[in-house]
Amino acid sequence: MTARMDKRFADLVAEGRPALVTYFMGGDPDYASSMEIMKALPKAGSDVIELGMPFSDPMADGPAIQVAGQRALKGGQTLAKTLQMARDFRKEDDATPIVLMGYYNPIYIYGVERFLDEALAAGIDGLIVVDLPPEMDDELCIPALARNINFIRLATPTTDEKRLPTVLRNTSGFVYYVSMNGITGSALPDPSLIGGAVGRIKAHTKLPVCVGFGVKTAEHARAIGASADGVVVGTAIVNQIASSLTADGKASAATVAGVETLVRSLASGVRASRLAAAE
Repeated sequence: MTARMDKRFADLVAEGRPALVTYFMGGDPDYASSMEIMKALPKAGSDVIELGMPFSDPMADGPAIQVAGQRALKGGQTLAKTLQMARDFRKEDDATPIVLMGYYNPIYIYGVERFLDEALAAGIDGLIVVDLPPEMDDELCIPALARNINFIRLATPTTDEKRLPTVLRNTSGFVYYVSMNGITGSALPDPSLIGGAVGRIKAHTKLPVCVGFGVKTAEHARAIGASADGVVVGTAIVNQIASSLTADGKASAATVAGVETLVRSLASGVRASRLAAAE
């Protein structure tokens, strides 16, 4: 784990609560508004930021995140600008871990070595690249780990005991447990099943296990946080941004404020989760 990621999860263990991991799409709906959203996240209670890298063919994403990516690309967002967002954020916040999340194609076109060097210089702590399986670790994962950038893998309900060690082999930072099959933004999974799944993964790794997909409210966050080391929220934030835009797709006065309100509510759920579990 990078020093920043390591410290954040160690601090949360000391606090006795799970992390709130928040995802948003870089450049949605424009660079300046997206930058303000990023800066607002930690102040509202986010512990780890997942910064989405927009891509024209996001096959694992649900409709909301696909449209967010299209808005960002239409607004001129590029991989270089997404890295610039991290650099700008780091001028004011050197404590919150940043994970870049997206697909391999834009990284490959940008150039793997160049991308990793610039990501490291920008203060990136981890990568989630959803279309690179462990069998392709030499492409990006191993070079990232050599630069002390975490490579975070997804595990799902269909990741069986035989496959799990392969998935976890070069994973670092945390394990992202996708608590259901399908695209992002689907319905909330049964929280009672999550404890068993987290326990199954933890039998193979000492890494924190963060759980996502379908978390929309403080109550969802509280329920999942009772057994997970972190709660990941993405589509709800992206939907909040979308609902605040003007008729022509521009940011409004409610764009950043709406995200702050939602994240503050989710953070309260995460903070209450272990209290509820102890009752």
